[in-house]
Amino acid sequence: MLTRWIKQSALAVMATLALSQTAQAAAPLVMATKSFTEQHILSAMTVMWLEKKGFEVIPKRNIATTIGRNALLNKQIDMTWEYTGTSLIIFNHISQPMSSEQAYETVKKLDAKLGLVWLNPAPMNNTYAFAMTRQRAEKEGITTLSQLVTKLEQVRKQDPEHNWRLGLDLEFSGRSDGMKPLQKTYNMALDRPQIRQMDPGLVYNAIRDGFVDAGLIYTTDGRVKGFDLKVLEDDKHFFPSYNVTPVVRKDVLERHPGLEAALNELSPLITDESITEMNKRVDIDHQSPEQVARDFLKSKNML
Repeated sequence: MLTRWIKQSALAVMATLALSQTAQAAAPLVMATKSFTEQHILSAMTVMWLEKKGFEVIPKRNIATTIGRNALLNKQIDMTWEYTGTSLIIFNHISQPMSSEQAYETVKKLDAKLGLVWLNPAPMNNTYAFAMTRQRAEKEGITTLSQLVTKLEQVRKQDPEHNWRLGLDLEFSGRSDGMKPLQKTYNMALDRPQIRQMDPGLVYNAIRDGFVDAGLIYTTDGRVKGFDLKVLEDDKHFFPSYNVTPVVRKDVLERHPGLEAALNELSPLITDESITEMNKRVDIDHQSPEQVARDFLKSKNML
């Protein structure tokens, strides 16, 4: 009797463990994304794609960067779309120049110690850049940031009453890795009247409307295409790479076979051109992130 009771108890424990593991494996994936258009599109796209692959996803949108990071480390969320430059500079306080590949390998290695896995990065790079209206850039023969600096200095010395004006957001102006080191890298001397500080979202309109001659933008913002802006080449490679990448907790990947492969199948499709067009359709054409994401996936025969 005792032997039978022990066997029955052992079987009951094993069954309970099996059910617990099954329930854990089947638990919905909690995904956090940030509070701007590009991330809303990535959220919608990921939910649709993973659901087709058999995963249940609970999206948590409009999560601040540092809050999302802490939630990931504290196991309150399972995955997110993060940028290599954000992890490098904000999370790890590394400001030395790196190539896209070096930045990715660095953050991947650092986060592996914390139980976080950086999967394959998308080709898109949503970094900082300076931009002008295409018409103005072509008229002045400016295609690089060095050429812009030369023009700024020329006008500053020869015609100070008609100084060229740069549109900058408040954060970049005051950041330790922002305007001051940029000026040092490019030997950019500026007088106070040349700098116009404003909300980052207003810089695009200020460039388009001629309130500033050039401005600091994000390279994949939909208004770059919508307003026909010319993105100037960062020819001295000052700005870090911001390749967006799925970041998932290691224990989550272990409990969800096929998740890594599914995300790695999606990320290579997200290029500068594709995400800029999708951002434009939301911000300029006023379509929903869900519709834009669905159309994109259908165009890739993924839905």
